[in-house]
Amino acid sequence: MRIDAHQHFWQLARGDYDWLTADLATLYRDFLPADLAPLLRRSGIDGTGVVQAATTVAETDFLLALAAREPWILGVVGWVDLLARDAPAQLAARARDRWFRGVRPMLQDIPDVDWMLQPALAPALRALVDLDLAFDALVRPVHLPNLHALLQRHPDLRVVIDHGAKPDIAGGDLARWREDIARIARETRAACKLSGLVTAAAPGWQAEDIAPVVAHLLDVFGPDRLLWGSDWPVLLLAGDHERWCTLTDRLLAGCTAPQRDAIMGGNAMRFYRLSAPDARG
Repeated sequence: MRIDAHQHFWQLARGDYDWLTADLATLYRDFLPADLAPLLRRSGIDGTGVVQAATTVAETDFLLALAAREPWILGVVGWVDLLARDAPAQLAARARDRWFRGVRPMLQDIPDVDWMLQPALAPALRALVDLDLAFDALVRPVHLPNLHALLQRHPDLRVVIDHGAKPDIAGGDLARWREDIARIARETRAACKLSGLVTAAAPGWQAEDIAPVVAHLLDVFGPDRLLWGSDWPVLLLAGDHERWCTLTDRLLAGCTAPQRDAIMGGNAMRFYRLSAPDARG
């Protein structure tokens, strides 16, 4: 079973995508299940996990409604204000929805890199553990030392790092990223998404630009802690769905069949506690 562990939907008229402006012409339109379904069929992908793109509970409700209608949407990573006084209660209420599988604070967009370490987050993070919900860490390399500290402080928090922490593939400055991501892999239980890498590369990127990053992630996390994702439609800024799927197959060619199966779907099923499409009922 092939699972895309990271894709998005949005509908511009909803009006809560603060980052999505007309200058991002490629992305400035609606992207909905009818747009993605043919791409999934073409690439043999059986199901997806849809991830929030707006910092509102209204968008989370929108995604949950889509998941209730589409049999191949297997789970939703939404958004809750983790600093709200009633955040644990909000999370408990969300957890009653069968498609709600975790939360993603958009850490990369928060000016204060120390935001994730403030004590006021502790009740919400404890609630995530108690409710068996995941935490998607949308971070850049600058956040990795603090993310390591957060994971040491909350070792039971189930965390996946989005997009390999967005290494500077375009600039080629990867030494510190290599060290910091390896430390997290070595000293914590965090998983990592094999996604979003082509948008971190320079225009006109080639497979050889992405291969060393994928090789490093494979080396430090191993095939049991990597989750493949398309990051569609953000992917369209630097490539297309079919090319990313083809590239992934090429870069994972050295893995065994069970290892590829884990990266391409099994790990996402386990990490997010997903049910197979034909078992949804």
